[in-house]
Amino acid sequence: MVFSDKILDWYSKNKRNLPWRGSRDPYKIWLSEIILQQTRVAQGTPYYLKFVAAFPKVTDLAKAEEETVLKLWQGLGYYSRARNLHTAAKTVVNDYGGAFPTAYKELLKLKGVGDYTASAIASICYDERQAVVDGNVYRVLSRYFGISSPINSTEGVKYFKGLAQELLHKNNVRDYNQGIMEFGAMQCTPKNPGCSSCPLGETCIALKENSIDILPVKLKKTKVRTRYFNYLVPIYRDEKGVSYTLIKQRKGKGIWQNLWEFPLLESEQNINLKNIEDDYGEIIKGAESVHISIYNEDAVVHKLSHQHLHTKFWILEMNNVHESFIPVTELDKYPVPVLISTFINAFKF
Repeated sequence: MVFSDKILDWYSKNKRNLPWRGSRDPYKIWLSEIILQQTRVAQGTPYYLKFVAAFPKVTDLAKAEEETVLKLWQGLGYYSRARNLHTAAKTVVNDYGGAFPTAYKELLKLKGVGDYTASAIASICYDERQAVVDGNVYRVLSRYFGISSPINSTEGVKYFKGLAQELLHKNNVRDYNQGIMEFGAMQCTPKNPGCSSCPLGETCIALKENSIDILPVKLKKTKVRTRYFNYLVPIYRDEKGVSYTLIKQRKGKGIWQNLWEFPLLESEQNINLKNIEDDYGEIIKGAESVHISIYNEDAVVHKLSHQHLHTKFWILEMNNVHESFIPVTELDKYPVPVLISTFINAFKF
């Protein structure tokens, strides 16, 4: 039995019952693939179900406000995926009449759709002979064939794509592609893979050479940047006991674009109460004689892919309220980063 036949056989016996599995609807396959980029299946599945419920068709997603999309996405991270998802939906509606492109090359024209996602949609929905190569596939191929080429190098990406294309099953590309990804996710896992029960074990080079733990090879990551965030959380309570606060929308091309957060003072290092007292007036215009206190003495370290945010929250009790303030009860209407969401849920306004 050849490699692809063994993968298909394993898949027929072990595949998970996932809500998008079995579907040939390109909208649902695209949605699931975008959500599962950088996200585990267990975490991503509830988001998939929420999106399908809120936007049953691509036309529904295209019509939605960006803030609605970002709010549903809240907690998944990598928010550019959500913005690209929304943009691509509009393209499908405006340029393709609401029908997804049916070929790999056309799918690549959609915002946020690269080789992997286009290959997945084209093969699963339209049986096009395009090999999928995600992290799971890299791992399976590098171990089985004993390949040490870095999977995140230009040469490695090209080599693995070519190899994956050669290995495609002759008659069932759709299930084979899903099968090899599933095999990597469940059998040939990053740690503690099921080598003792692996149908490929007898001919796996990494198992034979005891190199399971060192494959696949990946070039070192970009250096992590350390940043110091000081969130100023203004609170005004009126005579009826209603609490108000201020949040602002992030602009520009940095992290969390178009999400909302409390007024931010970014510093070069950890700062103290005196620094906040000196600078808060530049951040919150028109603030009057406030009482300032620190919410967390020890900074919360929020880790992103290439940044570590050392974050402190400073509570500013206000004597006046501005037009831009909102009732605290309305905070849940705004899409915010997980860091801010966690604070809002923990702090007693």
